[in-house]
Amino acid sequence: MEQPQGFIDQDKPDFVCKLSKSLYVLKQAPRAWFDSLKATLLRWKFQNSKADSSLFFYKTPQVVILVLIYVDDIIVTGNSSSDLKKFTTRLNDHFALKDLGPLSFFLGIEVHRDDTGIYLNQARYIKELLIKTGMKHLKPCSTPMIVGKMLSKSDGEPLDNPTAYRSVIGGLQYLTHTRPDLSFAINKLSQFLQVPTTAHWSAMKRVLRYLKGTLHHGLHIKYSEKLPLTGYSDADWACCPDDRRSVAGYCVYLGDTLVSWLSKKQAVVSRSSTESEYRALAHVAAEISWTQSLLKEFGFPLP
Repeated sequence: MEQPQGFIDQDKPDFVCKLSKSLYVLKQAPRAWFDSLKATLLRWKFQNSKADSSLFFYKTPQVVILVLIYVDDIIVTGNSSSDLKKFTTRLNDHFALKDLGPLSFFLGIEVHRDDTGIYLNQARYIKELLIKTGMKHLKPCSTPMIVGKMLSKSDGEPLDNPTAYRSVIGGLQYLTHTRPDLSFAINKLSQFLQVPTTAHWSAMKRVLRYLKGTLHHGLHIKYSEKLPLTGYSDADWACCPDDRRSVAGYCVYLGDTLVSWLSKKQAVVSRSSTESEYRALAHVAAEISWTQSLLKEFGFPLP
């Protein structure tokens, strides 16, 4: 440990400050804040979800309030406007809050509403990413990857500055929260972070070109008369040219709304296409079980 800049004692260079209060920049600060907020909510008869530790809910036969927490960003929703207002007022009495009104922006995700439901997209985040990478001038394209060409570790020449590639891929990974159409491409490009090449860089630029032409694509959360949980899975057997592992993917719908998806290379080599399909099926079955357990906690069990 070192003395903080501006508070260095020249006579006692080996001494450090004794901390009597958590500071925002410390790694322990978010945990201390969450523990304090959690204790308050539990005292108010809220329950902490076992399926998702960042979710709290209060449920009676008449009132439902859901509180989703990410460090110091909080989403509050429920079925009673008056009870929600009482809750936020009470929470503001204990913690300094800034009420931003109806949800419109959360952690880089934009929220828009109309008569058909809610739209989630990350258009602003994409624009900032294109400016940051100096790719704003690129021409749009219609697909995120070239069809029929599987990338390999041996493609192209090693990059002189692999850090730039890693930085862009890190930015792209956050887009998969609202862009399931990018899951496969970004997962594939993430496999070459150790030694990226010129071919991988070109493939990454194609993803950015695709994003420029699809800025406002995102998720549509819409009304549905029935809410069955439905899952689909698929696997591409031994498709990786480097290690012959399979790539699996799944998507889960709640009613007509897509709520979960994944594209990932399997951890082991499957000896047959049937084996790779069963592994993909196991992943989607686990995701459906998790979603069921979450809904069951709210008192909304679904088939």
